[in-house]
Amino acid sequence: MPKLLFSRIRFYEFKDLMPNIKRPRRTDIVLNPRRKTDIQCISVHKRNDEMYPSNLRYYTQHHLTLEKLLKDKKYLAAFRSFLKSEFSEENIEFWLACENFRLTTSPEELRWRAEEIYKEFIQPTACREINVDHHVREKIKKALEKPSLSCFDEAQKHVYLLMERDSCPRFLHSDAYLSLKRKSRTLWYL
Repeated sequence: MPKLLFSRIRFYEFKDLMPNIKRPRRTDIVLNPRRKTDIQCISVHKRNDEMYPSNLRYYTQHHLTLEKLLKDKKYLAAFRSFLKSEFSEENIEFWLACENFRLTTSPEELRWRAEEIYKEFIQPTACREINVDHHVREKIKKALEKPSLSCFDEAQKHVYLLMERDSCPRFLHSDAYLSLKRKSRTLWYL
């Protein structure tokens, strides 16, 4: 069992389970080249130091966060097709619909667009229903009586966090992203 190394993703899962672990001081570490456990212990602590501030550091190593991904048209198109292949494209479609909704200027169009978004994504029998809890649905339903530009903010934030924590990391490890990244590198060098 001493050959088992933790990956970065798994280390986050264990971090919360072990809150009272003391970090060894430099004087406490005695390196013995014959003992691999000392070296493994140091490497785990080193990984802990690198990763501790936030889970987002993991994504920045890939040089692409969800925010950057949503701004770049080619990565957005690849992310959309990836979500479509995983049967969760309603998340990105809802997020984009909310972004377009914020650009609405006339009150009549605001009411019409709000109802369309509600029917398509929020309503319990919607064809592309997103995963938000009952309380958020009720708030949105009440807000539709007098819609404002911020009536979908809570649901949009929830969907964004869901994509950031779940879909985006899987996309960054997918063949679609890796091949797109390789293509963009070769074009950059040409």
